[in-house]
Formats: sequence, structure tokens, C-alpha cells
Amino acid sequence: MTRVISVFSGKGGVGKTTVAVNLGAALARMKKNVTLIDCNLTASHLGLHLGMYNPRSTLNHVLREEHSMEEALHDHFTGMKIVPASLSLKDLHGTDLTKLRHAINTIMHKNDVIMLDSAPGIGREAMASISASNEVLYVTTPHVPAVMDIVRSHEVASELGVEPLGIILNMINKDKHEMTKDEVEHLTGLPVIASIPYDKNIRKSLAMKMPLVSYNPGTDTSKAFIKLASELMGEEIIKESGLFSILKRMRFW
Repeated sequence: MTRVISVFSGKGGVGKTTVAVNLGAALARMKKNVTLIDCNLTASHLGLHLGMYNPRSTLNHVLREEHSMEEALHDHFTGMKIVPASLSLKDLHGTDLTKLRHAINTIMHKNDVIMLDSAPGIGREAMASISASNEVLYVTTPHVPAVMDIVRSHEVASELGVEPLGIILNMINKDKHEMTKDEVEHLTGLPVIASIPYDKNIRKSLAMKMPLVSYNPGTDTSKAFIKLASELMGEEIIKESGLFSILKRMRFW
């Protein structure tokens, strides 16, 4: 059965899209059929993370019934497929977010996992992606305001009947002012299923327009994403040879 997972944050700036991109790439390493969809129509960043500046078809076109979801699928060298959102403000006109679930249903048979990169907060776009999913991953940094936003977001997701997979604590620096895993779990009532270290290589991977797990799979942060993907699927970690990783990057270039 295809899993539809919303990657969700209560506020912007916590690295939600970075988590979605790297988790998607890590799942593709496991030979899973993965599609990553940018559901943040008003501030679409997913395509920018992957060097897609002028895609031929976007989620906006799908929601305006100009293109099918199949036409909006773009292959990525990591093995995952991407449905970007448009960067143009004019493409917001006529988009109907109530059609998101139906659009997703048309590609369910081709995927093991469909990940929705949600808009932050609990606005209209965010609620559309939550409503279209059956599971949710919460992304936050280890700071009180960001964690409190997860509490509010979880209340809304619970009312919609979406199953929480847990919290991803992102950009961990192990500073004294950061909340601990136990403190976050106590405050939210949700399990912390991954702690992702802060890594300056993330900025380098963004500049290279590729996920960190592909750009530098040997870092602790990459390993944390790969471990999370393995645990979500209940499968052992697949180790790529260094040569295979290099060949994939050469193919990208």
C-alpha cells in the first residue's frame, strides 16, 4: 500500500524542505519508488533545492486541470520523481487545492511513498497537504517557539485523523540553550524519531542543487537521514559503494 506522508512544520526556517529532499533521496537509495510533491504554492522552494527553475509542468498546472499529474512528474538523478510548484505568482490564479487528493490518487499505483512538502503553519495550503496525506512527519528545531508550533499543528492534524509518525529534530548543535529530546517529547507528547545534526555541508549541497545524501553521504547528517529512511520503511540500511555514488553524481552533471 502506498504511503502518503506530509512533511510538516509549524513555522518556516526549520529546514523542512531540506529534510523532505534528503529523506526522499535516502528512500530512493533503498530502491523505493518515491515521488516528492511541492505543496507550498505561495513560497515554492522544492524545485530550487534541486535546480529546477523553469519546469515544463507544475502542481499549479495540475490543480488548474491544465496538465495531468503524470505530466507534472520530473525524473531526478537520485531515482526519485519530483512534482514542483510554479515560481510564478500568476500561476497561483485558478489553483484549486481541494483537487490535491484526487491528483495524488492518480499516481498512487506507481509509488511506494509519496511525500508532500507542506507549507509551514496551519493555513489553507498546509491544511490541504495534511488532508491529502495519511501520515505526518513533524520537523522542528530544538527551540521553544518552533516546538510549541508543533503542538498546535498536531492538534489540527489529529482532528483530521492523520497518523503522526513523530518529530524530526533538525539542525542540532548541542548548545546549552537547545531543548533536549526528552524535553521535546514531554512538551509535545510525541516521539522524537530522529535528531539531525547541523551540518555546514547542507549549504554546499544547496549550492550544488543536490541532496546532501548524494553530495556527501559520509557525513553524520547524511547518515542520520539514511537511518531515518530505513527505520520508516522497517528495512536495513543499503550501503552504496563509493564508486556508485560518484557515478551517480557524474550522471547528474
